[in-house]
Amino acid sequence: MFRRSALFVTCAFFIPSALAQSVPEADPSKGQAIVTQVCVACHALDGNSAQPVNPILAGQHAAYTVKQLANFRSQGGKPAERPHNVMSPMVANLSDQDIRNVAVYFEQQQPKPASAHDADLVRLGQAIYRGGIAAKGVAACSACHGPDGAGIPVQYPRLAGQYAEYTAAQLRAFRSGARANDPDRTMRALAAKLSDQEIAAVAEYISGLR
Repeated sequence: MFRRSALFVTCAFFIPSALAQSVPEADPSKGQAIVTQVCVACHALDGNSAQPVNPILAGQHAAYTVKQLANFRSQGGKPAERPHNVMSPMVANLSDQDIRNVAVYFEQQQPKPASAHDADLVRLGQAIYRGGIAAKGVAACSACHGPDGAGIPVQYPRLAGQYAEYTAAQLRAFRSGARANDPDRTMRALAAKLSDQEIAAVAEYISGLR
């Protein structure tokens, strides 16, 4: 198994100030109550999902989770920005306050250490993640998500330790346009230039970041 060290612990010290700016008046204890009733079956009580098809939410920036949960909902007669057969019904009855509470609760949970497994994919994924693909005009993933995958609160999600299966599925969805809630089409434009192997490699490398 191939592990990658990160500065997550250091970055975590900066979360409270960012959180205060982006997700005000949130109550994680109320969020936990909602998670126990609504989210636990797929994402586990602590946000460390046991199934690769379901993303790990533990430690994810609250502002990002708020956006995604809001995007799953249809609002004002408009269709959801990120329609999903499972998630859209799950969040349909959650208020904006509920969503903030859940997001802050998950952000406060500790992600479990993760490891990558395929050495060849890790080598290719590391090269793309850190340096991009100049010949294809693909920027380095680290430019937005950080060298350790910790992301930037409010702007870019935390990727470190995420299931490779889930990350690859999202990159393919961005590539096909099935997922289209990325600001300025940034992820769709990038993913459109990646092959299946390159997507698998990046996802594998990310799964071992921490």
